[in-house]
Amino acid sequence: MVLGSGELGKEFVISCQRLGVQTIAVDKYPDAPAMQVAHKFEVVDMLNPIALKKIIEKHQPDFIVPEIEALATEVLLDLEKEGFNVVPSARAAHMTMNRDAIRNLAANELKLKTAKFLYAHSYDELLKNAKIIGFPVVIKPVMSSSGKGQSVAKTDKDIKKSWDYAIAGMRGNKQKLIVEEFINFESEITLLTVKQKKGKTLFVKPIGHRQERGDYQESWLPAKVNSSMLKKAEQMCKKITDNLGGAGIFGVEFFLTKDDIYFSELSPRPHDTGMVTLISQNLSEFDLHVRAILGLPIPDIEYFGVAASSVILSKIQSQNFSITGTEKALEQQNTDIRLFGKLEARPYRRMGVALARGKSVKSARQKANKAAKLIQIKG
Repeated sequence: MVLGSGELGKEFVISCQRLGVQTIAVDKYPDAPAMQVAHKFEVVDMLNPIALKKIIEKHQPDFIVPEIEALATEVLLDLEKEGFNVVPSARAAHMTMNRDAIRNLAANELKLKTAKFLYAHSYDELLKNAKIIGFPVVIKPVMSSSGKGQSVAKTDKDIKKSWDYAIAGMRGNKQKLIVEEFINFESEITLLTVKQKKGKTLFVKPIGHRQERGDYQESWLPAKVNSSMLKKAEQMCKKITDNLGGAGIFGVEFFLTKDDIYFSELSPRPHDTGMVTLISQNLSEFDLHVRAILGLPIPDIEYFGVAASSVILSKIQSQNFSITGTEKALEQQNTDIRLFGKLEARPYRRMGVALARGKSVKSARQKANKAAKLIQIKG
C-alpha cells in the first residue's frame, strides 16, 4: 500500500508491477498518478488517523510505503507494533514528517554538522529568532513538501512575508516554523542511500540539483564532489539511516561549501531529484527501493553515463488542457520524457520531467532543459 500517489508513487508502483507485486495507491484526491497504474486505490484524508487506520486494516497490506510526509504517523507507529511492516520503518516516517524531529536527531543526538537553527510558533518569535541567527535566514514550515512555504528573509522587513508564505505552505495543523542560518554553499547534492535487509548499505553516485522557490528544477548525475567530502557524506548517511532503521532508499540532502559539508534534510523514500536515475542507470531509485523492501539482491548499480533531469512545469491553471511538443522534445538522442498524468494544471505544478544523457554534465543538462522547454501545457 502506497500512501501518497504522486509522480514518485507512480514510478514506484510501476517498479512493483514489474516484480509482480500487487499495489494499492492511496491519496486524498481521485485519479492521482499512482492510482492510474495500481491494482486498487483508495481516496482518503491521510491526516485523519481513524480514516487512515480503517483503510489499512481493510486491505491488510504486507508493506505500508509512505510516499509523502503529511500522514497520521502515530497510526503507523501503532500498526507497526501490531505486526504491520512500515517502510522503511514507522519511526522513520514519524521522524521525517516534521523537520524539527529529524533536525533535532541529526544535530543534537547524532552530532551531524547542520546550519544553525531555531523554531518559531508565532510571528514575534520568528522575528526574534531570525535576529538571533542573523540575516539572511531560511524560513520554512516544519511540515511541508516540495519546497512549499520556504523562503529567504534578507532583513527584518521580509519576516512578515516569510511568515505568511510559510503558514500558507505548511501541511497539517502544526503551526511551527524552522528558521535557519543561510549557508553560502557552492552546491547542494542528494545522496541516495540504500539500506538493505541483507547486505551492506549502498550509495548511488551523488546527484547535483538546482532549486527555485524551494523546489527542485533540475538534477544531474554525477555531481562533482571531492572524495573526502563524499566519504564524509556517506558516513553521515549511514549514521542517520542506521538510527532510523528498516530497509529501503533514503534521499539525504547536503550543502557543500568550499571546505565543508552540511546535513540538510532527509526523506525515507525516493527523492524528486533522484528522477534522473530513470535514465542514468540499470536500477532506478524506485527499482532500488522495491528490491530493498522485498529483501531482493542488488548485485550492482550499472551507470549508463552522465545524465540530467529537468522538470516540466505548468504556467496555467486549468482542468481542460493539452500537452504539446513531445515529438520535438524526443528528437534529441538519448532523451526521454515522463508525463505524470495529473488531471489539473496549476502554475509551477510539476506535470512531467525531461531526461537526457550526454558526454558531460553541461551537455546532459542542456539537452534535458531544451526538451523540457519544448513541452507546452496549453489551456
